[in-house]
Order: sequence, then structure tokens, then C-alpha cells
Amino acid sequence: MKKPAVPPVATPGASSTLLAPGRRALMVAVGGAAAVAGLGLAWWRQAAPPVVAAPAGTPPPEGFWQTEWPTPQGTTLPMKSLAGKPLLLNFWATWCPPCVEELPLINDFYLKNKANGWQVLGLAVDKLQPVQAFLQKSPLDFSVGMAGLAGTELTRAMGNLTGGLPFSVVLSADGSILHRKMGRVTPEELALWAGLK
Repeated sequence: MKKPAVPPVATPGASSTLLAPGRRALMVAVGGAAAVAGLGLAWWRQAAPPVVAAPAGTPPPEGFWQTEWPTPQGTTLPMKSLAGKPLLLNFWATWCPPCVEELPLINDFYLKNKANGWQVLGLAVDKLQPVQAFLQKSPLDFSVGMAGLAGTELTRAMGNLTGGLPFSVVLSADGSILHRKMGRVTPEELALWAGLK
């Protein structure tokens, strides 16, 4: 004769393999949400057109030289005012430690090379108030424009495949892209760029 099956008894402090009905429903809901999120991400990656970096020597995106950037001082900086001379374009943000670390190097580059025709424009992918506060504490000698979140899309259009910061683009006097750099610039790179025009 077989003994009747005895249901498991949970003892205090012991782990149980059985879940209460409410907890089981929660686990199923969390698992379902994760599956839906994963499918959504897979669809988005497949549906989004790939961003391809244009080769060096190509022009910047259409309309770039017609853009006018608001400045932290409340004025407007037209890109066409920077045309005709070599330009180091640096995308940065106050919340980005590598961006903040490289700004003194870029400022030195500008001070050493402006007599040779070089221009530098820092486009802040940030909000106005943090940029104003940053510039109060750490003034820069080169021009700064407020790109906001639109700056991220511009970096992608200029060859920043990851959308990360900092991102720098070197443009020749004729306006074509000579070099791109994702990540913090080095003194050696800046010295190399100074020889480009």
C-alpha cells in the first residue's frame, strides 16, 4: 500500500520552490515584458538605417554652413562666418568627463594656431544653464554654440557612428572633412591637425 502524497510545507527560513499565485503572475509579467522589449529592440535595430561615415575629403552634411547656433551669451553664431578657414569642430557636454578634460587642450590648440588661420567651435550637446555655469568657472577663448540634443544627430551625420562624446571633426579651408575623432583628443593629434589645412 502506497502512502498518500504529502504537500510540501514551507518552513521559516527555508527557500521554497513554489511561488504564491501573485508572485507567479508578477514573474510571468516581468518575463513577458522583457521578451517584448527584446523583440522591440531587435526590430528597431533592423528597421533603423545604418549610419555610414563618409570618407575624408567629403563635404559636411547639406545645410551645415547655413546653420546658425545660439551662443551661451545670448547671441547667434552663423556657421558661414567660419567658412574659408580651417576649423576644428568639437562636440562636448558639461556632463561628459572626457569632454571637460580635453577642453583645455583644445583651448591651447586655438591660442597657438589662430594666427595661422585656425578656428575652433565647441558645440555643446547640453542645456544652456549648465554650459553658462561651466564657462563662468572655466572660460574658453574659442567660440561656443548651443547644439542641444540636435547636436547628437549632427555628430552622426558627420561620421560619429556611436553618437558618443566627445567627438571632433577637422574641416579644411574649403569646407571638406579632413579628419574625425571619437573620444578625447591627444596633444599629438592636435599637433598633427595643426599641419592640415
